[in-house]
Amino acid sequence: MPGILGGTPDEPRRADARPVVEAIPGRRIMHRGTRTIGVIVSAKADMVTVSTPTGGERHFRMLPEGFVVDGTIVTLVEPRRVTAPVASRRTASGSVATVAPARARVARAGRLWVEGIHDAELIEKVWGDDLREAGVVVERLDGIDGLIAAVRTFGPGPGRPLGILVDHLVPGSKESRVAAQVRGEYVLVTGTPYVDVWQAIRPRCVGIAAWPDVPRGEDWKTGVCQRLGWGDAHGAVWRKLLSSVSTFADLEPSVVGAVEELLDRLLPDE
Repeated sequence: MPGILGGTPDEPRRADARPVVEAIPGRRIMHRGTRTIGVIVSAKADMVTVSTPTGGERHFRMLPEGFVVDGTIVTLVEPRRVTAPVASRRTASGSVATVAPARARVARAGRLWVEGIHDAELIEKVWGDDLREAGVVVERLDGIDGLIAAVRTFGPGPGRPLGILVDHLVPGSKESRVAAQVRGEYVLVTGTPYVDVWQAIRPRCVGIAAWPDVPRGEDWKTGVCQRLGWGDAHGAVWRKLLSSVSTFADLEPSVVGAVEELLDRLLPDE
């Protein structure tokens, strides 16, 4: 499947065809050589330090055309010095925001669709600051059975991209077959291998060693609650699970990577 980040390391290119971008802390980038997606922590001389979705840090040389920013191949350079640094804070997604909260922008035409209310709440908990600042609206689908018709009605196109996050996006699944029918130039579908978004939360964050196995055909949430002795009030259980999440580091890397890939498509190139 063609990536959303524009091109591959093997495509023909001219040295003077790519923009030069300052390696400003908080900027989301992808290292082309390793496909590592993360947020810039610092840059000095010819090295950039990146915070990864797993909570670690990696260091890369700022080689020409070595990175992707907002879907464009770029050359990173050390940021210019400023006389009065702006105080900043980390958002839950790992981005850097100014101390004074930015006002939410008017909603853009593009949309981020997720399968259900729990997915939407989790996205808001971790990436809400980024989405509000960019003016990207999250909408829930309540399942993907009607996804093909919904995409047709939405009418994706230039300036109107659509990102879709799908659960259980594995080879041979119903979800993968539906996703294959809606992907296109202006529609990106990413997903996770999990049956339910609850599994996006790392077990250690909720005090368990692992999510229990639930046989196919049995309602997954009900099976999990029974095996863990959590009762049958799924709404109350979810509120406790959500409260255990503080940053992207509390989520499984596959989930963080899927969301970050969608944001690279949807966040404006400014």
